[in-house]
Amino acid sequence: MSLPHSCPFDPTGGYSPEQLRNLRPVIDEPADFAAFWRATFAEALAAPLDWSVKPSAHPGNADHAVFDIEYAGLLGNRIGGWLTKPRNTPVTCGLLIGHGYGGRDAPDLAPPVAGAATIQPVCTGLPTRSLHAGIPSQGGEHVLHGIDRRETYVHRHSVMDLWRAASVLHEAVPESRPRLDYLGGSFGGGIGALALPWDDRIRSAYLCVPSFGNHPLRLQLPCNGSGEAVRLLVQKRPELRSVLAYFDAALAARHTHKPVFVAAAAFDPAVPPAGQYSVFNSLAGPKELYPLTAGHYDVYPGQSREDLEIRAALTRFFA
Repeated sequence: MSLPHSCPFDPTGGYSPEQLRNLRPVIDEPADFAAFWRATFAEALAAPLDWSVKPSAHPGNADHAVFDIEYAGLLGNRIGGWLTKPRNTPVTCGLLIGHGYGGRDAPDLAPPVAGAATIQPVCTGLPTRSLHAGIPSQGGEHVLHGIDRRETYVHRHSVMDLWRAASVLHEAVPESRPRLDYLGGSFGGGIGALALPWDDRIRSAYLCVPSFGNHPLRLQLPCNGSGEAVRLLVQKRPELRSVLAYFDAALAARHTHKPVFVAAAAFDPAVPPAGQYSVFNSLAGPKELYPLTAGHYDVYPGQSREDLEIRAALTRFFA
């Protein structure tokens, strides 16, 4: 479908839906890619959580009670967010929910998993609950923070924030331990993809229009999302490609053998569709695709139908 836009580039990236489905990323993986991430996971779980949960000023709704959560980040900071519990049914599982590059100012109160207690952290440096004096909160600046080295790159801390949130959920709501699933879109889709392979507590996941897939290709495709700041910087500093290789969601997908449901868009001005499909096509385990018409686009014909179909598919998938 051709959609009206004012972008100075093609939001399809020049790929047809058929070409996206047949895209097979050719990416050189660093020899210690898996070792780096396993060590990062061990570091994230070894540090004290120093967590707290208290009743929230957010009223929740008829089905979900809301609590404010905080725990220690690994930069001397505090990570904030929300925990929700079902009011009328017992907790039978846990759901870790990521967010987009705008951060999060309220919890999602419509999880697609019955009986789930959810934890919804805001990653290091992002609004509204995890702002950091030394880290820009805007996506186009946040995405560059610490990018000189793989150990200092802010996306490494964002992934650790997710793992540590899962630990807080299990400590705070022990009934959530039998099963943990992940749900995240855009920034949360890409960071979630990086987190999935190394944490065996996460059983399955939903990634919607995931970012950070196939950096070598993304760096050739203009966009109006955070990836554009990376693309322009790497034009000046090509040596940063070696750092980005460790934060490629499509490479992480090659190590992911658990079930993953992906909604990927054929038209997306913020996250190049080729990157989204690179994540899906690289997944090594059971996978399902919902081909979205568009992502990061306000309103398009058929959008309500697609939203309903995805909701129904997720209820089935996570069940």
